[in-house]
Amino acid sequence: MSDFRLKVFLSVAKNLSFTKASQELFVSQPAITKHIQELETTYQTRLFERQGNKISLTAAGQLLLEHSERILDHYKQLEYEMHLLHNAYTGELKLGASTTIAQYVLPPLLASFIEKFPQVNLSLMSGNSREIETALQEHRIDLGLVEGIVRLPNLKYTDFLEDELVAIVHPGSKLTLGDEILPEDLQRIPLVLRERGSGTLDVFEKALLQHDLKLSSLNVLLYLGSTESIKLFLANSDCMGIVSIRSVRRELFSGLFRVVEIKEMPLLRTFSFAQLQGQESGLSQVFMQFAMHHNNQL
Repeated sequence: MSDFRLKVFLSVAKNLSFTKASQELFVSQPAITKHIQELETTYQTRLFERQGNKISLTAAGQLLLEHSERILDHYKQLEYEMHLLHNAYTGELKLGASTTIAQYVLPPLLASFIEKFPQVNLSLMSGNSREIETALQEHRIDLGLVEGIVRLPNLKYTDFLEDELVAIVHPGSKLTLGDEILPEDLQRIPLVLRERGSGTLDVFEKALLQHDLKLSSLNVLLYLGSTESIKLFLANSDCMGIVSIRSVRRELFSGLFRVVEIKEMPLLRTFSFAQLQGQESGLSQVFMQFAMHHNNQL
């Protein structure tokens, strides 16, 4: 029901590219250009400055961007509430989740949700926690699931699930480590860690500070963008990694990795839902309620 021209404008404005908007919306580039021209004719103003192959928003374009985001959100809410009148859950729900949650927590939950609500068009993007929060602020997703301890003031966070980080090594590693180490021992052990912006690194860095240790004082050989990359690296190196216990359950059971306890340094965290303040309704709430009801199975 919503004005498709606004969706086109929003995509061009976010990507600052007619080509990328065409790919994102599965519409030809001439059609994208036509929709933008119609909007510019309607409002009798230019929405984009065109400089060679680059475009940027004009002041009018920035104003339309602010309004179009709200208008499309209202259309989405209207669609949800109208279908509620006859108890039908339908519409589009765009989720975003940090890498650990997307890989090791959500898949069985998504399968159950789709089975119960087959008319909901569900999609999931994955990235680190900072990337998911950015996507939420840019209205590219409706609901985020993040890890870590950083909290942005314009987002509302709702705790969802507890998690624990563990230090792991390959049993065949040449590292001479017992089952326990002290926090200060981390300074001499070669480490492979998740990248900046990940919730895993946030939690680990905060735990270090409680023992007067800084990340810069550690022997970090490599920062990697996914837990699977860390696991594969550890399986072929003499290093230690910090990962979610959920990500290595099978490998610990099979003996591929073993846990090394860091004494008096618990690495606990909470997975949380993240929403824009004031947008706490619609299909996002339906999914949150469903997830809360089933989180004991995760």
